[in-house]
Amino acid sequence: MKILLTNDDGIYAPGLAAMERALRRLGDVHVVAPAVEQSGVGHSITFLSPLMAKEVFDGKQRRGWAVEGSPADCVKLAVAEFCKDPDLVVSGINGGLNLGINVLYSGTVAGATEGAVFGITSVAISLEYDERADFDRAGEMGVRLIEQILEQRDASAHHLYNINIPTAALTRPSEVLVVPMATVGWSAEFDRRTDPKGRRYYWATGTQAAPVAGELTDLEAWEQGYITVTPLRIDRTEREMLSAMREWELKVD
Repeated sequence: MKILLTNDDGIYAPGLAAMERALRRLGDVHVVAPAVEQSGVGHSITFLSPLMAKEVFDGKQRRGWAVEGSPADCVKLAVAEFCKDPDLVVSGINGGLNLGINVLYSGTVAGATEGAVFGITSVAISLEYDERADFDRAGEMGVRLIEQILEQRDASAHHLYNINIPTAALTRPSEVLVVPMATVGWSAEFDRRTDPKGRRYYWATGTQAAPVAGELTDLEAWEQGYITVTPLRIDRTEREMLSAMREWELKVD
């Protein structure tokens, strides 16, 4: 199996290295990742400037291709140049969860989404933030879940999956729940400050959105200590609304 591995924390991130080690038992791993951290860039791509790419090494160990662009850039460039026709795209392990509305902001999820755009089974994997995170254990768990996804007969009909692992699940037995993405938004809160030259600037302070009571989504499942798996979609069309809107008789005079 040919596997393309990317992330949004950068090519030297410990989560990426751990995921590469874990994935080697599934096949040949090709790393193409951002040269520097790209957290929160969403599905942005570079098209007004050239994409610089360079092979990088840790001593004698080859790390892969470092791309001066977003995770989506990395996957797009890899499919065209560095890892043609991969069987699987994995993005992660991210240092921090990508739950709920964060899916829209996440560079990690965007890396997997770009793989799914090409019709490739793609998985984003995130681990709850911890300064001493055990990425190796999370990588083992992630690979086991990927194996089970690939074994399913229905898997070929869907290409994009989002996995989130709570820290507690690394040290004690934890169930896996397949749940929908929460859609409640973050609060729009900022700390207003002034720099030494008297210029105003703002620092985002909004906290993680709280799950809606009684609705079992990825946020609520995480709060209860579950590992979550969510099938995501690329097509954002609200199909139930299409038929209703066709009755509106919209026109331009």
